[in-house]
Amino acid sequence: MADQALDTEYVQRRRAMVEEITEMAGELAPTYGGAGLSPQVLDAMLRVPRHRFVPEDERRYAYQNRPLSIGHNQTISQPYIVALMTDLMALDTGDRVLEVGTGSGYQAAVLAELGVEVYSIEIVEPIARQSAEMLQVLGYERVHVRVGDGYQGWPEHAPFDGVIVTAGASHVPQPLLDQLKPGGRMVIPVGEAFDVQELLLITKDEAGHMHRQQVIPVRFVPLTGGH
Repeated sequence: MADQALDTEYVQRRRAMVEEITEMAGELAPTYGGAGLSPQVLDAMLRVPRHRFVPEDERRYAYQNRPLSIGHNQTISQPYIVALMTDLMALDTGDRVLEVGTGSGYQAAVLAELGVEVYSIEIVEPIARQSAEMLQVLGYERVHVRVGDGYQGWPEHAPFDGVIVTAGASHVPQPLLDQLKPGGRMVIPVGEAFDVQELLLITKDEAGHMHRQQVIPVRFVPLTGGH
């Protein structure tokens, strides 16, 4: 009975979290020309148990609209940012997505709830192993995790309908642009490490030309690796 009561409490907290990010989206969307979060993204946020993707001693904070530490100097992103980045991707069921920076696995789970295939790369091996295990336990069979330097992408499964980068990059990696389909979208924070970055939406048109839109200022842990 105690476990059932706790599960019910988590569902209530998750609903409150989604209400909060919906309100936040309504306030911020006009600043970048957006129209708020799609119902599909909000439904995905309602379905994913964020408390399963954070350390046990952080679970009481799991549905607060803020980032949390997951160890190894990494964080699980603020729920609003997860929802916003997912929404900016404008994905359709059956799309193929590259995620650079698996982290806790939460962002990948939200993407998978939209019915897309996710190829996720994490450079920190213990985090990659833990995230892959949790995603498997929760039944996210369409999320594929590997250890590696995400700067080079995952060319074996390219091209991708969408690319999402969950760490702050000093510049947009060319290999990721190359692996984006014509008509595809990339969402990436770009700026100096440990400073405010700019969340960018990059679209590739049918002719292969790139178009950039600045969305909002953000702060992510830095993208690491050989580049």
